[in-house]
Amino acid sequence: MDIDHPKPSTTHPKQHIDIDNDNVPATTRRITARNPPWTYLKLQLITEPITRRVHLDALTARTHLSAALAQFLGLMGTAVSIDILKIEDENGVLWIRVPREDGAAVVAAVSSWVGSSTTSSGRGGVGEEEEWEEGGAVAWRVLAKGNFLGAVAHGSGGDVFEP
Repeated sequence: MDIDHPKPSTTHPKQHIDIDNDNVPATTRRITARNPPWTYLKLQLITEPITRRVHLDALTARTHLSAALAQFLGLMGTAVSIDILKIEDENGVLWIRVPREDGAAVVAAVSSWVGSSTTSSGRGGVGEEEEWEEGGAVAWRVLAKGNFLGAVAHGSGGDVFEP
């Protein structure tokens, strides 16, 4: 078996330069995210009458969001990808993520939508009866919108991931 040996270089050999890290100025780099892939929304489910409280869970939120998008955009609205990031049931706040291209359409759809709801007035456990109310209006209020989660959360965004 023949082994190819590198041919000697006829050009100048590479010089080794030692760099003293203390004398080299620090380099600052700026990164600009021009086309972030997501738009983040912080929504609140409001009810009419105000005294009535609606239990907000993932299924209810998805149903109301799909109804708003279907009413505003038709069949194409139901195809918009929505990721539910966090639900704060005590105050009806919902954090969602949608593709950046669909962000404006989602904001327009949810801010103009008013739906009706059949809700229970109690949570009812085992052996308890729930009292059901008919009617009442529900709507979404857009609390914040942004292309970066930190901007929407008014800070670091850490409260989105709190249990």
